[in-house]
Amino acid sequence: QVQLVESGGGSVQAGGSLRLSCANSGYTYTCMGWFRQAPGKEREKVASIYSRDGVTAYADSVKGRFTISQDNAKNSLYLQMNSLKPEDTAMYYCAAETSIFNCRWNVYNYWGQGTQVTVSS
Repeated sequence: QVQLVESGGGSVQAGGSLRLSCANSGYTYTCMGWFRQAPGKEREKVASIYSRDGVTAYADSVKGRFTISQDNAKNSLYLQMNSLKPEDTAMYYCAAETSIFNCRWNVYNYWGQGTQVTVSS
């Protein structure tokens, strides 16, 4: 059964750091990613990684501040978030996909429940 469980969200002041984790039930995915959605805004992809070769991609708004990584031995995905800004406040979701075609088009079919990140100024 596909299961993604996020953890690590919380409240932090601007300039602080948080590390999000996503536990994977052990299923093998082609790509995984982190998305976020703030109230009244569309969901956006923050970062993604291809499971096989580790190739990553980032939204311009987080480049240089966020780092996505994976630990295949632990079936885990991470998002290290540094220099957090109030505009980073959102619900963050872990997502995964098995189809290489869907990965290339940023279409993800497997989602976690989300973890809230709140950054105060």
